[in-house]
Amino acid sequence: MLSYFGRALRALAAVAALCAAIAPASAHEGHDHGEQPAVSAGALPRGEADSNAFEIVAVARGDHLEIHLDRFATNEPVTGAVLEVETPDGSVKATENTDGTYRLPAPWLAKNGRTELIFTVTAGGAADILPMTIQTARETAQSALPGQATHGERIGQTSILLALGGLVAGALLTAVALRGRPAAATIAILAALTGVRETKAHEGHGHEEDKAQVAISAVSGERAQRLPDGTVFVPKTVQRIFALRTLVAEQAKHRKVTELPGRIIPDPNASGYVQSAVGGRLSAPPEGFPRLGTRVKQGDILGYVTPPIQAIDISDMRQRQGELDQQISIVERRFARYEQLAPSGAISRTQLEDTRLELEGLRERRASIEKSRREPEPLIAPVAGVIAEGSAVAGQIVQPSSVVFNIIDPARLWVEALSFETVEPSQGARASTYTGRNYDLIYRGTGFADRSQSVPVHFAVTGDTAGLRAGQFLTVLAATDETKEGLAVPRSSVVRGSNGQDFVYEHVAPERFVARSVRTEPLDGDRVLIVSGFSPGKRVVSQGADLLDHVR
Repeated sequence: MLSYFGRALRALAAVAALCAAIAPASAHEGHDHGEQPAVSAGALPRGEADSNAFEIVAVARGDHLEIHLDRFATNEPVTGAVLEVETPDGSVKATENTDGTYRLPAPWLAKNGRTELIFTVTAGGAADILPMTIQTARETAQSALPGQATHGERIGQTSILLALGGLVAGALLTAVALRGRPAAATIAILAALTGVRETKAHEGHGHEEDKAQVAISAVSGERAQRLPDGTVFVPKTVQRIFALRTLVAEQAKHRKVTELPGRIIPDPNASGYVQSAVGGRLSAPPEGFPRLGTRVKQGDILGYVTPPIQAIDISDMRQRQGELDQQISIVERRFARYEQLAPSGAISRTQLEDTRLELEGLRERRASIEKSRREPEPLIAPVAGVIAEGSAVAGQIVQPSSVVFNIIDPARLWVEALSFETVEPSQGARASTYTGRNYDLIYRGTGFADRSQSVPVHFAVTGDTAGLRAGQFLTVLAATDETKEGLAVPRSSVVRGSNGQDFVYEHVAPERFVARSVRTEPLDGDRVLIVSGFSPGKRVVSQGADLLDHVR
């Protein structure tokens, strides 16, 4: 009994030694906990470096490095720079490509291990030295190749060996209990273990196909994606497409701004109505009615209004004309007789002159009645400008005091804003349209009569008024004497989430961005004030933040 048990123990020891030989000896080998840039899975090998002036991203592409050089504060690409790189093969000068990137031959990329580089940048009279570490593409992808077992595979192999070892131990104990011969069983089980090891060692012979899959994964990683930790990884190539720009947020005091709703109105001294004093029928001037947008001068005749005459009025006019004709005939005969008697002194010269004046008056009254039947009323432009409104049609009947044309000078426009308190901005104001265009305003006055519980405030638009039209709604930002401290950033930096929360993107690394929730207040037409949620001195995305928000 003891002899059988001793042989079983010796067999178990042999099994343990073989399991140790089969198990991977390098379960923890090759682990490097050095800090590397956080990139997406499958991204090409790359290195990052930055200073107060520049930031560099070098991407390994085959046998060369693709180098992106940007301004640190603004993320603006730097062109025309001189890049000298200390490499394992010595000092090499990078050449500039037509797309604004730089190319550096790098035959040492085929070697395993980390490579230390030193970049010397000279651009615009500024020089800087930036060290960088790059993990070669071959070593990065080596763990994914079939020839190397991954950590999960090593754990699986160990589990299999432990299970098979348990089977061996059970068989040996059974053999001891039955006083059998365990040697044959042990040899068979060891042969099975060896077969498992050999099968594992030789399986997966399609290495070229696996390498192709690794290459495809690396190419697919060169795209913007949101990482599991919430940061957004954006390669420099994508940043150039998005035209991402940043600025360094600075804490400062700014005048508080009151935001008012407003609309465009014409300057009262450069606009006017063309109205008819009497009702009648419209008729066009010789050159026709002016169209919308036509520029007219002050005093131009834009049309005519012919008053209608009723039948009873025509009868009265004819009766009056007959009476005047009769009086004119009598006075003409009297005047002719007085002319004959005047030279002899039978009548005085005064009587002759009185008769002549009476005859002229009767003739003028007769002519005015005839003229009133034929002459229409002209519609005259009161100011110079363009026809902003008008729908005159030949033959149209208009009522007295009806507006036929509205003339506005588009270069002289005002803004009428509504405020719930008296506002007299001493620092001027700005107007912003829904399209994002801004216009400078000059304060003109504040009304005292309430209009729907608000007070009208008038401003004059200065500078170019292109894109504005009467009646257009906009937002007026009037500066007050009260000051507020915060970080001034462009309005395009702030993105509103689906929950209504405002946030901005911080540029934390050359190719990484993090969303920060902030609280903002209006500052002017171009900027908003961050009052909380962001620290001064950090870089905030000033252009392209809405594109980053769509990265998934």
